Amino acid sequence: MAKLRLDDPARAEAVKIKLIARVTSADKSYRMPPAGPSLSADEISTLRAWAGPGLWSLQPIRRSAPPSIENARWARNDIDRFIAARLQKEGIQPSPEGDRNTLIRRLSLDLTGLPPTPAEETAFVADTRPDAYERLVDRLLASPHYGEKWARTWLDLAHYADSDGYEKDLVRPWAWRYRQWVIDALNRDMPFDEFTIEQLAGDLLPGSTVEQKVATGFLRNTLTNREAGVDRMEARFDQIVNRTNTTATVWLGLTVGCAQCHNHKFDPIPQKDYYRLFAFFNSTEEQEIEAPLAGEREPYDRARPEYDRKRKEILAKYGVPELQAKWEPRIQEAFRNQGKDLEWDFAVTEFRASFDGADKFLKGYWTDRQPRDAERLTDYFIGHRGPDFDKDKAVVERLKQAREELANLSKTLPEIAMAPVIRTDPVPLETNVHLGGDYQALGDRVEPGTLSALPPLTAVVVRDRLALAKWIVSRENPLTARVAVNRMWQEFFGRGLVVTSEDFGTQGEKPSHPELLDWLASEFVDRGWSTKQMHKLIVMSATYRQASSVRKDIETRDPDNTLLARQSRLRLPGELVRDEALAVSGLLNPEIGGKSVRPPQPAGVAELGYANSVKWVESTGADRYRRGLYIHFQRTTPYPMLMNFDEPDSNTSCTRRRRSNTPLQALNLLNDPVFFEAAQALAARAVREAPALPRPTRADLAPRLESQLDYAFELCTARKPNARELDTLAKFYARQNSLVEVARVLLNLDEFITRE
Repeated sequence: MAKLRLDDPARAEAVKIKLIARVTSADKSYRMPPAGPSLSADEISTLRAWAGPGLWSLQPIRRSAPPSIENARWARNDIDRFIAARLQKEGIQPSPEGDRNTLIRRLSLDLTGLPPTPAEETAFVADTRPDAYERLVDRLLASPHYGEKWARTWLDLAHYADSDGYEKDLVRPWAWRYRQWVIDALNRDMPFDEFTIEQLAGDLLPGSTVEQKVATGFLRNTLTNREAGVDRMEARFDQIVNRTNTTATVWLGLTVGCAQCHNHKFDPIPQKDYYRLFAFFNSTEEQEIEAPLAGEREPYDRARPEYDRKRKEILAKYGVPELQAKWEPRIQEAFRNQGKDLEWDFAVTEFRASFDGADKFLKGYWTDRQPRDAERLTDYFIGHRGPDFDKDKAVVERLKQAREELANLSKTLPEIAMAPVIRTDPVPLETNVHLGGDYQALGDRVEPGTLSALPPLTAVVVRDRLALAKWIVSRENPLTARVAVNRMWQEFFGRGLVVTSEDFGTQGEKPSHPELLDWLASEFVDRGWSTKQMHKLIVMSATYRQASSVRKDIETRDPDNTLLARQSRLRLPGELVRDEALAVSGLLNPEIGGKSVRPPQPAGVAELGYANSVKWVESTGADRYRRGLYIHFQRTTPYPMLMNFDEPDSNTSCTRRRRSNTPLQALNLLNDPVFFEAAQALAARAVREAPALPRPTRADLAPRLESQLDYAFELCTARKPNARELDTLAKFYARQNSLVEVARVLLNLDEFITRE
């Protein structure tokens, strides 16, 4: 507090917030004054009056009545009254409604991530019923592709990936099972409070189902460092830090991670609060469980007894149980006496880095070894025999043959999906403040708890992740609903009412329409946390339906469109650019869910991975044309097309993607094999499907060619070309004499990669 400055409003507000937090804190190491009696209630009240209300986002949500406006006929719902009142104050009129072609394309891309078909476009344009727009909205909300579109946004928050990250960056073959849960939950319109609770603590719900446990895969998206030389406890500490920071970013919208090393410099978050939140996740351990999809359980269970019988025969044939019985106590002994035998030290280090749950086994905690864990351990032993057996050529050969036979046997067992999940560690660790954020420098011990600047946990007997999750979505917590509806707004308008959707603290932006933000937040809770209802409410508004044309009268007054006197033109994210190209060309495989795929990518990308360990085996058949959501994300060598179009790196939570415009993007659209295939397919589709024009308009074009150009343009833009556009296409075709080249141009149009 020695550098208190009151002549800088931003710094003064931050200091005032910290001052109130310190004089009211229950933490003796943080509270002011540090010695003597605490301030009295009257003294604190006086300070509060001087300091003002404090950080806006920490105040209770206040639902204001929608304001009265002059242009009441323009408003279609209460959202518009808040927007119109601000425009009215600024002396600005809203834009007219977009035309029907624009509206159906906008809605289709925003709600499902896919463009409308010509038939859907024609039907909507011709539908004169007063509820035609609402019927379109309802149809798109009910589409199974809705869950795919909105899952991508959520997976950015969860920083989902299909590999571990770090140097070895091993593949996570079952990561997709969490993605599947997200898609299904969004399509079912699972209430957001349940959506939250299941991801943070589904395993702790009474009688938790497999799907509720799968939901905790949210917490398994942290990176895993499998480098053998890394301190395993330090690696685990980094994972818990990531889970703590991710949870705070996703649901609280605060930069809580800044308090890992010291008290937050700007927001009322003491370091002790950080580790109280950290403690909720410090009692967890990772696990893989069977999570079968429909139709998998019965054939698997039917084949499993015979598989177990044959596996037991193979193990007995090569004497594996006897060899393993000697290896287990030897590696446990080496763990207890590290530094006495360098060869065994290396074996221990490799085991701890490669085998999930290694420390439990090495410390003797596996007293109730589960069958799947026992099988994993045996398989590990067969491939990593230890230095003693490595010197016995006969044993090496026996185990090599056993490994080959077991690998062949495993191919006969019907597949059953697995899922990476979180569970409570039966041997939990104590949690301490880590001085300076150093995992080795331990300060005071702390118990699980929430941020002291927010309403406390009440009437909670057990302070576990379930208690935390319920607190996060409680009505008393003013942040979660605000943060969630702000991100919705961000998706539909390109920027949130709070631009810094990741930071609702003093260093973030204040809301442009604070009353509207709180009204939406309270509406979200009152509607039972229904995401689909909120999405419908927003897209039904006149504000959303406005044309996006830039207006000279407000270009300099509101260059960022903060006041929303028009809609925003938004460059589509990389996945949707690719999805749209596949959709209009007819190549798109619309299958929902399932494993990740590997479409073609430039040579040399996978080779950048560690020790040539990344294998990019191109998917074949229809899998080449799955949606971008399903493309395998390898953290160290991510799919280059998506990275060129600003996909986040998945190392940390991303609340808003940046939008760049680079030459590499244009080159991608022109030369990427996927887009070239799409151009070929689009040309073929135009030849195959183009309807005969009722009245051809150009004498210099064969009617059939004019129809093909017209149809290809409509597929890509959801509208017919005007005379000038058709003339340009005709001249280009005359020079190239190739409909494929015309299709390549259409797939590169700004209008094609932009949501108007």
